[in-house]
Amino acid sequence: MAIEAEHKFTKRDVEFLLDCCLNRTLGEIDRNHVFDKTIKSPKITGIAGDVIEQSVFGYKANSSKEPDLIVDGVKTELKTTGIRFSKKEKNKYEAKEPVSITAVSPNTIIDEEFNTSHFWQKLEHLLFVYYLYSSAKKTVSAAEYAAFLVKGYQFVEFSDDDKEILKQDWLIVRNFIQSLNKNPSFYPEISHLRSKLLFIDTAPKWPHPPRFRLKRSLVTSIVQSHFKESLEQLPQKYDTYSEIDSKCGEITRLYKGWTVSKLVKEFEINEKIDKGIGERLVVRMFGGSAKKMQKIDLFNKIGLIGKTIVLTEKGKRTEDMKLFRIDFDEIIPDNNNFSESEIYDFFIGNQVLCIMFEEHDKNDFGKNTFVGFKRLSFSDELIDLCVKPVWERIWHLVINKELKDIPVLDKHGNVRINKTGVPQTAPNFPKSSESVVFVRGDSSDSTKKTEIVNGIRMYRQYIWIKGSYVSEMLASQSFI
Repeated sequence: MAIEAEHKFTKRDVEFLLDCCLNRTLGEIDRNHVFDKTIKSPKITGIAGDVIEQSVFGYKANSSKEPDLIVDGVKTELKTTGIRFSKKEKNKYEAKEPVSITAVSPNTIIDEEFNTSHFWQKLEHLLFVYYLYSSAKKTVSAAEYAAFLVKGYQFVEFSDDDKEILKQDWLIVRNFIQSLNKNPSFYPEISHLRSKLLFIDTAPKWPHPPRFRLKRSLVTSIVQSHFKESLEQLPQKYDTYSEIDSKCGEITRLYKGWTVSKLVKEFEINEKIDKGIGERLVVRMFGGSAKKMQKIDLFNKIGLIGKTIVLTEKGKRTEDMKLFRIDFDEIIPDNNNFSESEIYDFFIGNQVLCIMFEEHDKNDFGKNTFVGFKRLSFSDELIDLCVKPVWERIWHLVINKELKDIPVLDKHGNVRINKTGVPQTAPNFPKSSESVVFVRGDSSDSTKKTEIVNGIRMYRQYIWIKGSYVSEMLASQSFI
C-alpha cells in the first residue's frame, strides 16, 4: 500500500516541527483538539502518540501496518514514549515502560527472514518522541497527559552489534513458532522464551495475542544515550545469552577455586573486601572497569542484575535476596492491574547473574572461594503464584487504609529494641514467614524512616525473595 503524501516529510521538516514542541505540554501543542475524545473516553490509551501524530505531523489516525512516516524517502516508525526521573539516580531519565513494536503473528512469521520481516521493518528506522511522565502516580487518566512536557526526540538506528542481538532474539521466537507445526496448544510456552531473550520480550501472556516489545531496560539505554548519559562498553560483544554464558564458563575455568582475596589482587581492585565486591569482580572478569554491572551498557540494556551468592561447604544458603525498592506512588485506587505494575515489569524484564562463592570463614569474606556462575530468570509460576498475591496484598492494604505499624517481637514474644534504644516496628506487609516473595524495610541509618505511606513513617520498603527458595532455584540450575 502506498504511503499517502501527508506522511512524507524531510528531516529538516521533522526537526522543525518537533523543536517547536520542546518544553511545551502535550495539551499546548494539541492544535487539532485530540484531547477532546478523553471526555467520553477517560481511560483511552495512546493519547500522547495520537497528539504527536495528529496535531504535530497532521495525519489522521489509522491502523496501517506500514511505518508512520517517510523521512527523506526512508520509512520511519514513530514511537511516542514516556520518560521519568530514575528512582536510583534522580538527575537521570529512564523509560517509563517497554515499547510495543508489532504483533507476533504465528501464521506469517514462520515464512519470514529477519531482514525482510515485519518486525525489522518496524525497527530499522525509528523516531522516538519523549514526554516527561511527571505525575506522582504511575497511572493517570488520559486527560491528565495534557500536562506532560515534551522533552526531546531522537532518530534511532541500531548499530550492527545491536541489530545482531535483535536478530538472534527474533530468530528464537520465529524458530520456536516454526517448531510448533501450527499446533496452538503449545503457544503458551512462548512466555518461557524470555530467559533467552536479550533485547525483546513478548506480552501479554497467551491466550491473549502476544506482541513483540523492546524491554524497558533497552529503551532506558536509548533514552539515556540521547540525554548524554553514557555507559561503559565491554571490549567483547555478545549477541545472545548463550555467548554470555560461554564467557562465564571461560571465566570459571580460569578462576575456579581462587579466594576472593586472590581475585581482588589479580584484578587490582583497591576496595574493602566484603560481599559487595562480587559485582565489581564480575565487571572486571568481563573486561570492564565500572563498580556496578548496571554501569555496563550491555548489562543495563538487557536487564541483567548481579548478585553475590555465598554457599556453605554443603551447598546451603540462608540469606534472603533483596531485589528492588517499591514505588508506592504507582498504587492508586482505580488501577490494581498487576500486569501494569512496576513489580510485574521487574520480574518479567530482568534476570539475575549469580556469582557463586563457597564459604570457609563466616567472619572473613576474603577467604571464600569462587565456584562459578548461575543465571536465574523468574518463572511464570513464581510470578503468578507468589509475586501477584504480594502485589495485590500491598495494593489492598494501602488503598483500603489497612496498613498498620506493628511492633517487632523476638522469639520470646518481647518487643525488639534497636541499637538506639527505640522499639522496633514494621508495617504489616507480607513477611518472609508468610510468602516466598515478601516485603522488608532497609536503610543505611536505622534512626531514619524516610518512607511515609498512609501517614505511617517507615524504612524504604523492598521486594525480597526468601533465601530457601533462592537455594531451590539455584539447585535446579547448572553452573554456566
